[in-house]
Amino acid sequence: MRDLVEIGMGRTARRSYDLSQIEIVPSRRTRSSKEVSTTWQLDAYRFDIPLVTHPTDAVVSPSNAVRIGKLGGLGVLNAEGLWARHADAEGALARIVEAAASDDPDAAVRMLQELHAAPIREDLLTEALRTVREAGVTVAARVSPQRARELTPVLLAAGVEILVVQGTIISAEHVSRGEPLNLKDFIASLEIPVVAGGVGDYRTAMHLMRTGAAGVIVGYGQSSATTTDAVLGIGVPMATAIVDAAAARRDYLDETGGRYVHVIADGGMDHSGDVAKAIACGADAVMLGEQLTEAADAPGRGLYWTSAAAHPSLPRSEVTGFGGPGARDLETVLFGPSSTPNGTVDLFGALRRAMAKTGYSDLKEFQRVGLTIRL
Repeated sequence: MRDLVEIGMGRTARRSYDLSQIEIVPSRRTRSSKEVSTTWQLDAYRFDIPLVTHPTDAVVSPSNAVRIGKLGGLGVLNAEGLWARHADAEGALARIVEAAASDDPDAAVRMLQELHAAPIREDLLTEALRTVREAGVTVAARVSPQRARELTPVLLAAGVEILVVQGTIISAEHVSRGEPLNLKDFIASLEIPVVAGGVGDYRTAMHLMRTGAAGVIVGYGQSSATTTDAVLGIGVPMATAIVDAAAARRDYLDETGGRYVHVIADGGMDHSGDVAKAIACGADAVMLGEQLTEAADAPGRGLYWTSAAAHPSLPRSEVTGFGGPGARDLETVLFGPSSTPNGTVDLFGALRRAMAKTGYSDLKEFQRVGLTIRL
């Protein structure tokens, strides 16, 4: 039964929880972390760790997408970002870093808006994806619902193997005065798996699953940079949102007689323990962005923003961070070793340890671990 709270006469609200408010319960057995598997599979594509990158230029360049793929994750390039608009994307990033260092707190966002006003060039987008494809890792790219029909033929021709259709808030049908994007028809027309999101409730997650999506993104990349809650008043308490989407996955599995849709948690994860909690709540994988700015080769040189920062009239992300490259190699950020005791390094080593300490051998088993609420 849902926990409803009366917030005034005749109006109730549902009580929901962030990942910081829940804890994983130890079980009666433990095992060695060497006996734990963190592999997962999306359609025909198998990955060693449940990592999908948030598609922001701050952490994903073509070369970084290759690096992440070789380390066992899935790097998602933003098909509407700087590498698709500027021949000198590195120079464009340097302008953002310079703006962020100025005394004007809004200069970096204005710079992002200016840089994203340049048109998307098919040749630049194709070249960026060619770098990833020729490296032999899985090629994934993100488009917004508004530009999905326009850009998808270019992406398919460039060799994209997984398409991510992602907006801040997404629905099964985007309604507008023009022809709406009907995701069910759109996905049915493609021969590659589509991951769609973000969502924050059972009903929308179920609707997206019924479109034929191979994966559903829960959340909108909540981090120190995102301002969606302040700008739009919309928030997603991640623990509850993941559990609800996992419930939709279970019901859809029964409805279809066995079609499994992956749940990917995006946002609300500040530490490695939050990654473990997201999986424990029912996520199959996590979408990380801000956490990867710890790496020395992050394109944003220690800064972080989401694609919503470049919106021409209503940006919903700041440019945060102190600038300057991180001090660690990406492999160290993901797998350690760490001398930092705050859960920002060795993210997936910590996940393996959490699974081992509670006695679970793989991700699907770990989704059944006990949880408690911290009030």
